[in-house]
Amino acid sequence: MQAEVILFGQLTDITGREKILIADVADTDELVKAIEQQYPGMAGIKYVIAADKKLISKNTVINEKTELALLPPFSGG
Repeated sequence: MQAEVILFGQLTDITGREKILIADVADTDELVKAIEQQYPGMAGIKYVIAADKKLISKNTVINEKTELALLPPFSGG
């Protein structure tokens, strides 16, 4: 399955894109591995994954309809 992932903040600087396509992933653990292989600069960068507009903290199954986003740490004031 191919996943479309929306990127924000410094993640767009690292990849040079606001959206990336990642092939052959069934869950978020596979997604992270594939992203780090395709974009080595992402390894070691802190971010959270949102699936269908909900932050996730454990491995989650994804399908072609799952809306995915990677969110870097936020700060504000």
